[in-house]
Amino acid sequence: MKNLSIVFALSTVFASAVLWAEPVTCLSPDGRAVVTFDLTAVGEPTYSFAFRGETVIAPSRLGFDIKALGADAFDGRKAADLRRDFVLTDVKRATADETWKPVWGEEKEIRDHHNELLVALVQKTTGRRMNVRFRVFDEGLGFRYEFPSEEDKGVARLVPGQQIVPQGQTQPLTHFTIVEERTRFNLPCDPLAWWIPADYETQEYRYTNSKVTEIPSLFKGAPDANLSSTLTPVPCVQTALMLKYPSGLLVNLHEAACVDYATMHLKVDGHDFESYLTPDATGAKGWLQTPCRSPWRTVICGAKGADILSSRLTLNLNEPCALADTSWIHPVKYVGVWWTMITGAKNWAYKPDPTMHAANTTNVIRHLDFAAEHGFDEVLVEGWNIGFEDWFGKEKDAVFDFVTPYPDFDLEGLNAYAKKKGVKLMMYHETSASTRNYERCLDAAYGLMKRLGYDSVKAGYVGNILPHGDHHYSQWSNNHYLYCIKEAAKRQIMVNQHEAVRPTGLCRTWPNLIGNESARGTEYESFGGNNPDHTTILPFTRLIGGPMDYTPGIFEADLSKVCSWKKQFISTTLCGQLALYVTMYSPLQMAADLPENYEKRLDAFQFIKDVPCDWDETRYLEAEIGDYLTIVRKAKGKDEWYMGSKCDENGHKAKITCDFLTSGKTYTATIYADAPEARYGGPTADRYVITKREVTRETVLDLVAQPGGGWAVSFK
Repeated sequence: MKNLSIVFALSTVFASAVLWAEPVTCLSPDGRAVVTFDLTAVGEPTYSFAFRGETVIAPSRLGFDIKALGADAFDGRKAADLRRDFVLTDVKRATADETWKPVWGEEKEIRDHHNELLVALVQKTTGRRMNVRFRVFDEGLGFRYEFPSEEDKGVARLVPGQQIVPQGQTQPLTHFTIVEERTRFNLPCDPLAWWIPADYETQEYRYTNSKVTEIPSLFKGAPDANLSSTLTPVPCVQTALMLKYPSGLLVNLHEAACVDYATMHLKVDGHDFESYLTPDATGAKGWLQTPCRSPWRTVICGAKGADILSSRLTLNLNEPCALADTSWIHPVKYVGVWWTMITGAKNWAYKPDPTMHAANTTNVIRHLDFAAEHGFDEVLVEGWNIGFEDWFGKEKDAVFDFVTPYPDFDLEGLNAYAKKKGVKLMMYHETSASTRNYERCLDAAYGLMKRLGYDSVKAGYVGNILPHGDHHYSQWSNNHYLYCIKEAAKRQIMVNQHEAVRPTGLCRTWPNLIGNESARGTEYESFGGNNPDHTTILPFTRLIGGPMDYTPGIFEADLSKVCSWKKQFISTTLCGQLALYVTMYSPLQMAADLPENYEKRLDAFQFIKDVPCDWDETRYLEAEIGDYLTIVRKAKGKDEWYMGSKCDENGHKAKITCDFLTSGKTYTATIYADAPEARYGGPTADRYVITKREVTRETVLDLVAQPGGGWAVSFK
């Protein structure tokens, strides 16, 4: 296309349109990031991206393999491509610079400043149109495909040789399925990657750190991969994917605003990647009807770890809040009847032994009293409703009705007791991944919540998706998750989804989505353990798309003291657990341990009571992926700051200057630090030291985290 400079007359629609012959570029507002769009000699759309003079993405192809559907299709039986024979018919540019206020978040205001490039393409052999929209930020790039309405109104088309084809013979694109999206990410090097294997059903893996070219040989041998039968058939990794180039440049690949579309994995091809979408039960990667668009494909860059963590590119690529009234949405700090079942000490099910059922009235009252005494908002109760005897692994369609309690759970009485104590109960809906059944029951389930005054629900999707053959991250499943969020919003209910799709920033549009799991969380401390570096990686990967309900706060490291037959220790120190309330951002934070384990250590528990879930400002003081990170945050509406630092198995020492504090003021710093003998994975994991000192913005703190540990500090 670079050697072709011709003006074609394309009927009334494209009359006198200039077909661009040169590459088209778009710079970031600061001019240091640039995306370049071009067409190859055979009309293949390509893009490349450079950041501060370094090539991040080398020229990479764009496009799709599709099957057109309907009577107007050229041949609905065969795959057609939207990858070549394109001409560029229009270029549009725009600039945005606005500041918006999230309902909750890591800061009270977010700036969205980007330059935009829209390239309009027409495929010569079919007349089909495909646009690509790029948004370039100072820290990265987002781009998506857009398919305009394609009604055949006699638009002329081009064929090889630049002959005008008679009007009325175009092949309009109205209904089509995606065979595969062919977006490439051609890397100019073989970077280090922090990755988990792509799986159609789960994201709950430990991370591997390797060169990109080593991924195929490590794919099936990655941690936990041998336990899954639903890995992608070719070596792929999940996003958000973190890369480190030989120059030291950090690059994150992910997606934003995944709506009515399948989740993207990245297929490994040498040291390059190609998009690989999750199929549905038919094998199709998506069913679309024009006008429509894909999610944004995102590239975030930074010279240091703090640059990646501070990016709000993912949120900025999502639509503004869809709710006129958000006054009912609020951060939540909660306790729950949960850890006793996770450790195996008690059961979710009432039968065959009711004495082992955890969600009984007496136990729930105990948790409600504890929550009220210590200022927690809500109490989660899992296993309260009938059906848990016959659900796991049975793939039954209608196991739960979400409204009928077990005999030992006084639904009405407990709700009245909670109101008397000034605490709310948090609903639990385990769907057993039967999305069809859950949608059938949703109106009654949400109706019960509204009648009783519940304002939040934790929804689980354990097991294979029903109807049979579908997957957790297909287009249809993703549509289900969003449908539940929208229906909940109509009833002013907040949603926390577990085992659902990994977030792509939709919490901006639907801020009642206050929590997601979508990664390996604290529960795995009871299922064999997490690696000590796990929570030093997640902020760079999983949390790029949105907050995580990680459920931290385990104080009793020796699990045999919770469940007698569980002979293991958790993989962090107690102060490492405290640090997670700052480093693992979420507006939904759980104190996950048993009340009695907190009552033994009320001095350390004070930090969990004090630390907020909503912030005015966040500063990333130091961050090395897989090694350590230190974050300090300012409480919403208060002159109080909270610091957390988490490290891997090597420990960490730092000198922290308190220059984030207000000038001229003196603060009391309460420092929760690992004792010198504290070590993860053993009997000293719960050792800690608490000190207090007066500090100002000139103070320098010498802080030490022991292996697998961390520190937490409150500044008041």
